[in-house]
Amino acid sequence: MTFAPLKGVRILDLTSVVVGPVATWRLGQYGAEVIKLESPEGDLMRGLGGISPTGQHSGAYLHLNRGKRNVCLDLKKPSARRIVDQLVASADVIVANMRPQALERLGLDANTIGAKYPAKIYCLITGYGTDGPYAGQPTYDSVVQGVTGMAGLMLARDGAPAYVPMLICDHVVGEITAGAILAAVLQAKTTGTGASIEVPMFETMATFVLQEHLAQQSFEPAVGPLGDLRLLSPHNKPVKTADGWISFTINTDPQVRAFLKATDRAELADDPRFSSVAARAKNVGAWFAIRGAPLTSGTTADWLATFQAADIAAMPCHTLETLREDPHLAAIGFFQGEQHPTEGATIALQPSIKFDGARPPAGTPSQPKGWETRAVMEELKVASGDIDALVAEGAAREALR
Repeated sequence: MTFAPLKGVRILDLTSVVVGPVATWRLGQYGAEVIKLESPEGDLMRGLGGISPTGQHSGAYLHLNRGKRNVCLDLKKPSARRIVDQLVASADVIVANMRPQALERLGLDANTIGAKYPAKIYCLITGYGTDGPYAGQPTYDSVVQGVTGMAGLMLARDGAPAYVPMLICDHVVGEITAGAILAAVLQAKTTGTGASIEVPMFETMATFVLQEHLAQQSFEPAVGPLGDLRLLSPHNKPVKTADGWISFTINTDPQVRAFLKATDRAELADDPRFSSVAARAKNVGAWFAIRGAPLTSGTTADWLATFQAADIAAMPCHTLETLREDPHLAAIGFFQGEQHPTEGATIALQPSIKFDGARPPAGTPSQPKGWETRAVMEELKVASGDIDALVAEGAAREALR
């Protein structure tokens, strides 16, 4: 039996780019019906996420919008707004990541919808909390990486700030948003009451940074400087081997002794600076210099065999190219070929989470703009002639099939 705890829950997805689509994609994996409402201009990620055969479905868009039904409406037109009102009425959950001011102008803000439909769950993903001075300002992942100090961590470690070269804030906040909506759905099922949720990216990612890096200043008075000094060590990087790079971590005393023995430095196990977890924490700079020294006396494969025999957590440091060839991912069928209705042959990523030993379905391919506009309106009992009129007016758009 397919694990689908959200089966029967309809989500109206008013989000675009990455953070919102991540959240609704995850909820779709749990069985929710997700209706993605897209403007005629289209989700920016259709083109921003890389090139594609038709220019309409970048790789990122393909992966972030699987399993969603696409409806295309022009909300500038009153006739389209009436259809949106019907979509809101039919949904259990409304998710948005537009700026609050724009939502208010459209009557799609939490207060307006909550006043009319108090049993519904409304979730707003913002750049900055609406109760602070940054409220309403535009933002993107890289800006959040900067303002939360994430890029500054690279400054502390490497001498120059840098972004993580993926949309890490969008992904993390999207997953947290999915969890918050799940909690609200559970509450609604047990109490019958709706909820208004706000998930601000800045505060959420600042929490992530500071849970680790407030560190010694989590106490009053502070017992040391800000920052997890292990993670901020300039030696906290993949280690060079004779033919590549390797990633490993050693934390416990047995792991450290095994590592030092394997790298022909067994005598350091008795050095009082490194003989215990507490000692290594006090001498973190010296310890990480030892731990991060190049291992060019052997190949990556040699060191992996040595470390795995010693029960040390170690893996090759993949590139994007070698990750595609990883034997574990190949063995579990992580990459699956499929046919997209407009893009032709594409690669789908299989769900990573198992339920009762089985992965849920990956979901249908991401849809062209307006792929199910007519079908969804027919389900809303909009007359065929009225649908034709909406399309003729440009208030609704249908994809060519």
